[in-house]
Amino acid sequence: MPAKNTVSVTMPSGEIVQVAQDETLADLLSSEPNPPENPIVAAIVNNEILDLSRRIRINATLQPVHLNCEAGVRCYRQSLCSVLAIAGRSVFPDRRLVIGHSLGDAYFYRFADDRDVTDDELDQLGVEMRRLVEADVPIHRRMLAYEDAARVFEEQRMLHTAALLRHRSTSRVVVHTCGDFVDLSHGPLLQSTGILRYFELHRLAPGFVLRYPSRKTPTEMSPYKHSGMLFSIYQEYKEWGKILNVSSVGSLNAKVLEGGITDFIRVNEALQEKKIGAIADEIASKRDSVRMVLIAGPSSSGKTTFTKRLAIQLTVHGLRPQLISVDNYFVNRDQTPYDEGGKLDFESIHALDIELLNEHLLHLFDGKEVEIPNFDFKSGSRRAGGKPLKLIDRSILLMEGIHCLNDELTRRIPAERKHKIYVSALTQLNLDEHNRIPTTDNRLVRRMVRDFQFRGHSALDTLRMWPSVRRGEERNIFPFQDTADSAFNSALDYELGVLKKHAEPLLMQVKPRDGIYNEAVRLLSFLSNFTNIADKLVPDHSIVREFIGDSQFRY
Repeated sequence: MPAKNTVSVTMPSGEIVQVAQDETLADLLSSEPNPPENPIVAAIVNNEILDLSRRIRINATLQPVHLNCEAGVRCYRQSLCSVLAIAGRSVFPDRRLVIGHSLGDAYFYRFADDRDVTDDELDQLGVEMRRLVEADVPIHRRMLAYEDAARVFEEQRMLHTAALLRHRSTSRVVVHTCGDFVDLSHGPLLQSTGILRYFELHRLAPGFVLRYPSRKTPTEMSPYKHSGMLFSIYQEYKEWGKILNVSSVGSLNAKVLEGGITDFIRVNEALQEKKIGAIADEIASKRDSVRMVLIAGPSSSGKTTFTKRLAIQLTVHGLRPQLISVDNYFVNRDQTPYDEGGKLDFESIHALDIELLNEHLLHLFDGKEVEIPNFDFKSGSRRAGGKPLKLIDRSILLMEGIHCLNDELTRRIPAERKHKIYVSALTQLNLDEHNRIPTTDNRLVRRMVRDFQFRGHSALDTLRMWPSVRRGEERNIFPFQDTADSAFNSALDYELGVLKKHAEPLLMQVKPRDGIYNEAVRLLSFLSNFTNIADKLVPDHSIVREFIGDSQFRY
């Protein structure tokens, strides 16, 4: 018979023990292996990831979270951002430091006054961060009354955090404290600053990047590689943010509640249409040489709708776009390569018949007719009788697929005949000063909604599949993004307010018994920051319609 005020905990070894309800997760995991090169940074309790300072209150299954996993890296990054915020406030008390977007294994930062950061200022930040790490300052998870939290954020001049809080209706607010610094909690943090030894600061005008280790090497800093393409997308989108006058979720929510969201959506969409038109202008200016446009981007970046809208803009220039699907060039199932796990690798470039594709492209550019194959995904083979295609005067081919930026796909086509476009979904909105909206979360929510609407997949299906999708992107798309001739950012600042009401009921179907439950909890918490925006406000040509339905385009 369990003793009073104890709970049953299944330990990582499988042993079931009775523990007092006041024991912390750190206490319970104290006997687990905790190597300095891969420390325990959080805990999984009934498939939910929690701070090590949390206490066991119910019967639970317990597992440690080490630094070398996705959840561990996220915990490390968020804690590192807090240390930078503390250092920024200490060194520059009259300036506000604001997080930007991710650049590989780094976050871009700038000061709110938009003054360029100097080498000396960056050195001062680095010294203060190192001091905080060496001091091993404890980080505490606390609960504040709503009014107390609001007052603290106003006093700390955390304007975006205070704005985010205005649109919450809760009597208690979860925060993390480190010394006298208080920040809104957006997930578990480390127990103290001492673990955060691995980081670098690099100046990147007008701000700088905060670099952190990758999951594969959690105690090593890889050489810095700057992505000029991603940075240029962000800089352009930041300028859009100034036009829209919305840079955080709190200010977006204010637009919704104050009645300004309709005009905000119109301007968002107009800016995107203008960008698509500019890309079409660039392609049309090279019409004497460019014969095909290759479009690639990660999952749910809106490539399909972008391609259709680009075709319209190219038509305005007197060109005749012809769409060709890479999917029709899959090799038969028995010729598909295997991945390192022994499974068929449909995302490998060698799952495509590259020779046939290139032969067809050369014939088309020579004015010959070809028969585009018709691939049957059910049987895993080509059907007899393909679709005839011949390019006529002023024709231009549009081809979209994950390998389209990889020159191996079109290796027999001269570079001057190709225009390559990278499509991303890089939001410029922040949750608040120190917490960004991850691009991958934006795309994941898009995909979850689309998978349910059009493919009959549950949120559980999508969440389980997502790590494999991400691995494919890192292997097949991201290494080639800087080779693109043009870039298009498909993110719309209002879209998560629309997607929220579609995604939340799906995420609620994921239960604690499911191994991926923590991701559902994390996304639900993330989406709770947004105020709902009605579907009817979304134009029928919008990229958002690719995911929620009722688009003017056929997919």
